[in-house]
Amino acid sequence: MIEILIMLAKVIVATLFVVAGVVPVMIWAERRVVARLQQRYGPNRCGPLGLFQPFADAIKLAMKETIAPLSADRGLYLLAPALMAVPAFMGMLLIPYSIGPHGYVTRLSVGLLLVLAISSVQVYGLFLSGWSSNSKYPVMGSLRSAAQMVSYELSLATVALIPALLAGSLDMVEIVNNQRGGVLNWHAMHYFPLGLLPFVMMVIIAHAETNRSPFDLPEAESELVGGYHTEYSSMKFATFFMAEYAAMWNIAALTVALYLGGWGGPGVEDLYSSSPVLGFILGCAYFLIKTAAFMVFFVWVRGTLPRLRYDQLMSFGWKGLLPAALGVTLLMGALKTFLR
Repeated sequence: MIEILIMLAKVIVATLFVVAGVVPVMIWAERRVVARLQQRYGPNRCGPLGLFQPFADAIKLAMKETIAPLSADRGLYLLAPALMAVPAFMGMLLIPYSIGPHGYVTRLSVGLLLVLAISSVQVYGLFLSGWSSNSKYPVMGSLRSAAQMVSYELSLATVALIPALLAGSLDMVEIVNNQRGGVLNWHAMHYFPLGLLPFVMMVIIAHAETNRSPFDLPEAESELVGGYHTEYSSMKFATFFMAEYAAMWNIAALTVALYLGGWGGPGVEDLYSSSPVLGFILGCAYFLIKTAAFMVFFVWVRGTLPRLRYDQLMSFGWKGLLPAALGVTLLMGALKTFLR
């Protein structure tokens, strides 16, 4: 009974951390960082440095009228935002965030496969949001999102399985533990410089899977009005963007766990052996710093690179990224077999 209560507490804390921490901070940070890249100020009136702007946006969206198309499929129309949000908040429950038995919410022997399976559910939310709206531009956006996510899911699964191959396990905790011992033991550094290739591919795929620039074709406002969420308003509209930022955090945390050592960093294990509480806190700090740096990189790319054409997006995924991911996987497997 106590173990169940501890797990429920971890689930609640992890969910609140993303909803009340990651989402508001990223809304503010993205506006400020992009503004600086474009030589603007960004939000600076609502609170000091514009820090209250995310809360003002939340109040504004909550007070707006909910409008739905008369011809929409009501059931699927209401279900689509949930299909976006729930998988985004579930994925983080399987990624270890610190050292020790309390450094994860739950642990499964096939945790990596479950993380990939949960992330793939979001494509249904994107597709059904456009299709159920029964409106031309949202349908086009939903078809784009379905084709894009299916295309890059294959590359994601291939590249994500390389750390599992190196660790000899699909357990996320074991994958992180396999990278103990410093930066040179991180999976991104295995068989240097070969290990950097799947890491770079993972970074590219992360942008495509979260529909971030330069892969933000499903919500291309220049040709689709808004995209798959055009017919949504009020808090249902906000749910899509909460799910987007939560998915960004998940893919960033997954990349850190798979390739950048997870919670690993100088002094974590030594400190944990003498003071488990301080070692646990330091592990959390390293994990948060790495993941936050990845999130800032998301924003930096958005403010730097132009959007691809849709044919370029699909051609790159099928003709470039997927064959390269398969080739690197075979090569890494061969090296692990013959260089034991």
